[in-house]
Amino acid sequence: MNTPELGLPMPVPARGLPARVRIHEVGARDGLQNEKATVPTAVKAEFIRRLAATGLTTIEATSFVHPKWVPQLADAEELYPAVSGLPVSLPVLVPNERGLDRALALGARRVAVFASATESFAKANLNRTVDESLAMFEPVVRRAKAADVHVRGYLSMCFGDPWEGAVPVPQVVRVCRALLDMGCDELSLGDTIGVATPGHVTALLTALTAADVPVSALGVHFHDTYGQALSNTLAALQRGVTTVDASAGGLGGCPYAKSATGNLATEDLVWMLRGLGIDTGVDLGRLVATSVWMAAHLGRTSPSRTVRALSHQES
Repeated sequence: MNTPELGLPMPVPARGLPARVRIHEVGARDGLQNEKATVPTAVKAEFIRRLAATGLTTIEATSFVHPKWVPQLADAEELYPAVSGLPVSLPVLVPNERGLDRALALGARRVAVFASATESFAKANLNRTVDESLAMFEPVVRRAKAADVHVRGYLSMCFGDPWEGAVPVPQVVRVCRALLDMGCDELSLGDTIGVATPGHVTALLTALTAADVPVSALGVHFHDTYGQALSNTLAALQRGVTTVDASAGGLGGCPYAKSATGNLATEDLVWMLRGLGIDTGVDLGRLVATSVWMAAHLGRTSPSRTVRALSHQES
């Protein structure tokens, strides 16, 4: 074995895992949408530029949602043009046709819709039933595909819901199948309140495969409420998933699910993947420095254990 670099894990590959993982970085959108203080547009733009310089290839930039609902992202029209020239993919969230119009007008080539696997969260987040929300997304997806735009479908509450408890696997499969059938190119399976465990992850991915949902179209989005995000990610990798959502510095949560804690920290994910010999193309040192820089702007230390370990931040 090669001697590990100072401050980096020794790569020890394991059988049955992918050679490369694409990290879908959500820090600039999902990570900042919950902040109480307004983050200046210039700081957001610099955050995205620094993230791009780490080697991340997909960085979710913002959301074209009405400012009333997510005031932190009210500057989407100003922010997106400031970063659109970067040589990375910059997906944006579009909640409806109006949001799609705004995104397309600025030249966005990757968009995402945000669905729910449960009725309670669909009501809280979208003020609609699950089927009503799918009907709302259908023209958005159809029009995006007609414009040759890549569409991601986020599916929240795939494992547990704060109002309904454990979510039955067939219920999640049904909504996943509906999103793919309407034209989504990719799905992100969200553990919005962080209650999933590896066995549950494996069961859902097995059921999706049985329903002819290709694993190549799936990504996973874990929250670390109970410290399970990395173990759940490993379970997904063992089932062939190669797209993992993460947030630089562990920023973010969900404004409509009060029990949701932070997203899986990108640095913690990169540390594990590097140790498994899985390529991400990400410079961990630059990523840590970027999260330390962002944490300083937010006035607190990063919750990421890897950031703290490598930067000597104090909790």
